[in-house]
Order: sequence, then structure tokens, then C-alpha cells
Amino acid sequence: MGKAYSESVARLTELLAGFPGVGEKTAERLAYHIVRLSDEDALALAGAIEQVKANVHQCSVCSLLSESDPCHVCSDPQRDHSIVCVVEDSRDATAIEHSGTYRGLYHVLCGRLAPLDGIEPEDLTVDRLVRRVHEGGIREVILATNPDMEGDATAMFVREALDSHPVKITRLARGLPSGSHLEYADAAILSDALEERRELKQ
Repeated sequence: MGKAYSESVARLTELLAGFPGVGEKTAERLAYHIVRLSDEDALALAGAIEQVKANVHQCSVCSLLSESDPCHVCSDPQRDHSIVCVVEDSRDATAIEHSGTYRGLYHVLCGRLAPLDGIEPEDLTVDRLVRRVHEGGIREVILATNPDMEGDATAMFVREALDSHPVKITRLARGLPSGSHLEYADAAILSDALEERRELKQ
């Protein structure tokens, strides 16, 4: 049976269904919602998407998504530039910022090791992290990858890449439930995990 909406709505539904966590039914509801928007609101939405694509880029230092380069974190003199928190994604850094505890810098890996999904070490920004540590001034690297199998494997890979450098390497405490994701963690849990982070030994 065919769909009861136009080709334009069908195309919009198809595009929305490609978003993470959005199934066909949700995509349909969103598409109909957009159709019912006023012209002003619809154009504002389209303009916001256009602005994000035009203005938001990865920081050349830490790979955080930002409208400035270096990003507002890397360029903030009030932050502790001797500590770098390694995360998988910019969303994880945002979650940690919401905890209100951390005042160091970040390094975004832009993913995690997942060979079955075709994500190999060369797809991550580990080499850039090693260069940052090699340049000096960093005394601690906090591995804040997600507490699941792929996150743990990624953390171990990063630790091994930094083995030859005299830097303290710590891992977030296991107050985070195994298999969870940082972006969904409660701010208090993240704060405790940062405070109770432990050093990784060889």
C-alpha cells in the first residue's frame, strides 16, 4: 500500500529517518510537524541548519566542535592546560562540562575502536593526542571513553600509544554503569567519576 503523503513529505521523512534513534514512525511525525510549521518557523529551522553547517567545525587542537579555532575551551586561560580529558565525541565533553567539576582541556577521538563497524586506529585522532603530549606541558591524561567493551579497548589503545611519554594516565571511576554512555549520564555521577578517577597501570 502506498503512502498517503506527497513526494516532498516522503523525501523529508526519509531524511529524518536517517537520524540516530529516529525510526520511520517518529520521522513521519516530525515531517508532519515541520509541514504544519509557520513559514517563519520553518525558515528559521532551515536557517539554523545552514548556519551550523557553515560555522561549526572541529577545533584544530582538540577536535571539539566549535565556531572558533582554537575552540573556547583551548583558548580559555582560566582552564588547567596541564590536564587533558580524552572523550569519544563532542557530546561527551558537553556532558562532562555539565557536571561542573572539570576545568581542564579536552581531546576528542572522533569515535572509538570498532573493527566490526570499520573503525580502525587510523580513523581516530590518537596521533594528534600523542603530538600534544609530546609537545610538553601536559601532566595528566584522563581517559573518559564510554564504560563498555569498545570504550575500554579504545582506552587501552590510547594508553599504549602514550606509554613512552612521562605523563600520568587515569581512567574515570566505575561509578558509571557498565555499558552506559557519557552523554546520558547524570551530572552528579559524572562529577563523582571524575573526582574518583584512577591511574591506569601497565
